[in-house]
Amino acid sequence: MGTSADRSAGKGGDWTPLKHAANSYVRGLGKGGSAGRAHRVLARHVPLLGGASRAATTARAGSGGGARLGALIAGIGSGDLGTAFSSLGLSRLVGQDRFVVLDELVTFIAGYGDDLDAQAARDAACDVLDELFGDADAWDELASVQVDQEQLVTILERFLALYVYNRVPVVAERLSRLTDPAAMRKADQEMRQIIADLVAIQLPDDPFGVDWEGAEGHAIATDAIESVYETMAALEVPGGQ
Repeated sequence: MGTSADRSAGKGGDWTPLKHAANSYVRGLGKGGSAGRAHRVLARHVPLLGGASRAATTARAGSGGGARLGALIAGIGSGDLGTAFSSLGLSRLVGQDRFVVLDELVTFIAGYGDDLDAQAARDAACDVLDELFGDADAWDELASVQVDQEQLVTILERFLALYVYNRVPVVAERLSRLTDPAAMRKADQEMRQIIADLVAIQLPDDPFGVDWEGAEGHAIATDAIESVYETMAALEVPGGQ
């Protein structure tokens, strides 16, 4: 479930309809129409961030993290892990084991998690790096990982979807109240999947040639995040409770 349950909810204003929607979603699990109630939760989350445009503008850890993750993945795709590390100023990680490499990469991608936005990005980075490197543990195993252009897109979309999910308050806290662990996991996965289906990254013909750490890479990540929030804002069902 990540750590979004740690992000406490506020009171009044736009929090009230969001809480109502989250409670309705949790109470209605297993009764049909779950996706519609989940859509309502996501739509009512966007105003808390000041609307879709501001939500994207303030998603600095997500856009910056997405760009740095893109640089890492593109580096691996263009050569190998050691070469990628050298180009990113991470030569100290060459030869290290999984624990050291992944710990340092999470910080490289998302910073130290000193605010909620950065923590949301760190959580997302942890998940996608675990998936990227699989069971690889020793350096030789880590360095054998390869990615192609299609995987680059998939990994970036996965990171941004998890980041957006981690920014949604209330939901994980409400789900944690469920006494049925299987229902809790199913609902959590449903919410994540809905967001994942909304993420679409537009890349040039040669994504390995993108200047990921420059304006181009940041623009790609920012545009994808803004598109997600715009779509989420439009998910509200008229007359929903």
